[in-house]
Amino acid sequence: MAKPKPPAPHVQAYADHHVITQPNPLRHAVQYVEDKDADDPVARAEQALADLSGEFDNWMQAECNRLAAAYDTIVKAGFTPAARDELFRAAHDIKGDAATFGYAAAGAAADSLCRIIEHAPDIATVPADLIAHHVQAIQAIVREQTNIDRIGVAETLSAHLRGVADDYLKAVNHDRPEHLEAILAPSIVPGE
Repeated sequence: MAKPKPPAPHVQAYADHHVITQPNPLRHAVQYVEDKDADDPVARAEQALADLSGEFDNWMQAECNRLAAAYDTIVKAGFTPAARDELFRAAHDIKGDAATFGYAAAGAAADSLCRIIEHAPDIATVPADLIAHHVQAIQAIVREQTNIDRIGVAETLSAHLRGVADDYLKAVNHDRPEHLEAILAPSIVPGE
């Protein structure tokens, strides 16, 4: 079945110009409703998020377990490409989910870990403690969220890790200006 040909534009000619009005083929797709019947998709989305919020702790814990498993693989077998990629994906998922799930400080620490993995010239030469401290900090922030948030330890810990990671990355990338530019750029992690 062929689509009907759209109507031609309407042209109004004047002495010094023309006005061309395009037809609106979507006009029939719009349905006007009364104000009392208006649907608020943002309110529905916020309600759906609130309904799911009871699961956030479980989901974040599952993400932390995945990060720990990826790190354990690296400790046992070294930085294989597959192990490196899994560690990066686990940290990246935490970075993306953390603010939504109420763990912004864990997202900042995960962002710092992602930056190390992305910008280290040779991931196998990164000090083992630097990666271990990031993984352990993320786990602690998630595990102790309600206790450490009150005194700001999580934010302080994440900021300190970011500073140490940035200092390391600046040192090892001193001859790689394209990486230095990315390292010195401000973070785009939500809630940071």
